[in-house]
Amino acid sequence: MFQKILIANRGEIALRVIRTCRELGIETVAVYSKADENALHVRFADEAVCIGPASATASYLHQPSVLSAAEVTGADAIHPGYGFLAENATFASAVRQMGLAFIGPSVEHLRMFGDKLSAKRAARQAGLPLLEGSAGAVETVEEALEAARVAGFPVMMKAAAGGGGKGMRVVESEHEMERAFRLAQSEALASFGSGQVFIERFLRRPRHVEVQVAGDGRGGAIHVGTRDCSMQRRHQKLIEEAPAAGLPADLEHRIAQAAAELVRAVRYQTVGTVEFLVEGDEFFFLEVNPRIQVEHPVTEEVMGIDLVREQIRLAAGEPLSVEQAQIQSRGHAIEVRINAEDPWTFLPSPGRITGYHEPGGPGVRVDSAAHELAMIQPYYDSLIGKLIVRGDDREHAIRRLLGALDEFIVEGIKTTIPLQLELLNTQAFRSNTMYVRFVDDWLRERKERAATTTS
Repeated sequence: MFQKILIANRGEIALRVIRTCRELGIETVAVYSKADENALHVRFADEAVCIGPASATASYLHQPSVLSAAEVTGADAIHPGYGFLAENATFASAVRQMGLAFIGPSVEHLRMFGDKLSAKRAARQAGLPLLEGSAGAVETVEEALEAARVAGFPVMMKAAAGGGGKGMRVVESEHEMERAFRLAQSEALASFGSGQVFIERFLRRPRHVEVQVAGDGRGGAIHVGTRDCSMQRRHQKLIEEAPAAGLPADLEHRIAQAAAELVRAVRYQTVGTVEFLVEGDEFFFLEVNPRIQVEHPVTEEVMGIDLVREQIRLAAGEPLSVEQAQIQSRGHAIEVRINAEDPWTFLPSPGRITGYHEPGGPGVRVDSAAHELAMIQPYYDSLIGKLIVRGDDREHAIRRLLGALDEFIVEGIKTTIPLQLELLNTQAFRSNTMYVRFVDDWLRERKERAATTTS
């Protein structure tokens, strides 16, 4: 087992890793920018090293500074958390060249799953169902049209690299293709350094269902249940829950088995998430996130497994801690991401928190690095923290979550809590009939209703 782990991240995920390391008896090293010198992850780690100015590119994303911090502190492993360098194959390679462990996938798997086209090839070889579309990148408008005719309109045009909704366009008909192709290409190139795009059949009302997985690198693989992440705005998740409710048992089993088969086929070593689109009784491979997910706590709450601990153990060469037959889901868990944003315009709302109170009680968990007088920095992601609740069933969890959100006080800045309170009370969410674009549709209709009322 490792003696000292450097955590190449900040905020709530850095604290999350520190807590598990303490339980394992592993010393921790925090890295921080000058803007974060008073942050909680700096305070609670055993050591801390300043790696640069406030800008992420000059600090948390500056690989030489992070690697130097690991060297001078004598760390024998680096945990990247999520975001920043977590899926950077060049960084993972440099870590291993230094003789340190990278607590994440192999360089090969980071490259495989960092590109959606190579990920689809791996999924196809493992027998997973894929959406109809182009076999690879489309280089011209004519190639895009040919692939779209085979798949059938409407289609989705996607960037091969990256994510987060950038480089994505829905194309309803042939006459829209040329403009969509140019826009998607230019956005993909600007965002990811690659203008490659591909075509897939477009599903109008799919659910976003993902499977938590883990592999030992030797063909051993487990799935740790499903999650539903359909409540998202412009491909950014807002509310996540486990397990994915309302799926027929056979369909849920097939989705979970497919995810585990992919892990087994490529001999993946670490935890990760395999994501699918589900419509009716069909499911289709979407992508693999080869890291710990923001929403991993909902799986932990219903499965009773510390996924960060599993990550660390697997990186140290230890076997999977549980067998598939031992994994059982109990109850239902829901997570909301509390962001420092205007709840209706989504503009960032950085600044100092002047009042702060976290909810508590049975089945309530808050993963956050915020506190009264903390500064929410304008330089990084706007996530303040995550509120996670567990209930005996989905309805119980919803009621508990609504009560916990009412108790959650964050003063001095704007947060997304008012939005989430409304979303949790929508008929679609309560009846479990939401879909990937539900929040975008709901926000548009809400705005239209407000305009009609005031006119």
